[in-house]
Amino acid sequence: MKAISYRRYGGPEVLEYGERPEPKVGPDAVLIRVKAAAVNPVDWKAQAGYLEPVLDAVFPVVPGWDVSGVVERPGPAVTEFRPGDEVIGYVREDFLSRGTCAEYVAAPIRTLARKPRNLSFEQAAGIPLAGLTAYQSLSRALKVTEGDTVLVHAAAGGVGSMAVQLARHMGARVIGTASERNHEYLRALGAEPTRYGEGLADRVRALAPNGVDAVLDLIGGDALTASSALLAPGGRLASIADQAVLGLGGRYVFVRPDPDDLQDLTDLAERGALGIEVAEVFPLQKTADAQRLSMAGHARGKIAITVA
Repeated sequence: MKAISYRRYGGPEVLEYGERPEPKVGPDAVLIRVKAAAVNPVDWKAQAGYLEPVLDAVFPVVPGWDVSGVVERPGPAVTEFRPGDEVIGYVREDFLSRGTCAEYVAAPIRTLARKPRNLSFEQAAGIPLAGLTAYQSLSRALKVTEGDTVLVHAAAGGVGSMAVQLARHMGARVIGTASERNHEYLRALGAEPTRYGEGLADRVRALAPNGVDAVLDLIGGDALTASSALLAPGGRLASIADQAVLGLGGRYVFVRPDPDDLQDLTDLAERGALGIEVAEVFPLQKTADAQRLSMAGHARGKIAITVA
């Protein structure tokens, strides 16, 4: 099969396009013919070696954890999916090797759900990692409920834009930080936008004089530090970007595969409660360029890789 892979840690320059063996399919997995994948910051961070302390790399590594595609062949123990089923998945294993930037991927069924019927494969590929991160952060770490005021940092990005929509679906008021060029986009999603940078705390206090009930930090650093002072009494703080949140009494979130959560996201997408904006689509051969766009940090929504 055609695939992108890397034989050593590094940046986009270590990626190679070429032939790789088709993956073997275990009893509790299915072989997926990949239609699209998505690029996330964790892909190029893992590729650079940042996750080496916790995940072994079996070189050559095929990058990518997000996928949408069609079931080609189920493993012998699988009853949940049949050939021809359209699926999405957050195909993360406990090692780096068999990623989704390839024509085929072997995916454990614990990582999969049905693809939303109303979305393209490129849109659907953007749901799993970002959608699960937003969903698990809001529902579990922050326990957002109707009537809450939620502050979302980097609200126009892949995770942030889904967090805005999900929090609104939960009945919350949402304040979102973003560059001014994305403010109309956030308003369209249902958020009240505000700028990053100096004076952020004052701008948020002007919108929420009594404080916010929950903060989802997707940036870390100064944004996280400022956020702790913006909480109302009993307010909750969570970050996916900075473990310093633990010292502030908040929760650090590392997303996990969950087929039930993923199916919930599919259902929300089909009901029109969750839309996916795709910033740009790259062919598989241009995965390095897709990573470079992600690394620049200015893409609105998701970056997709089309495979077939």
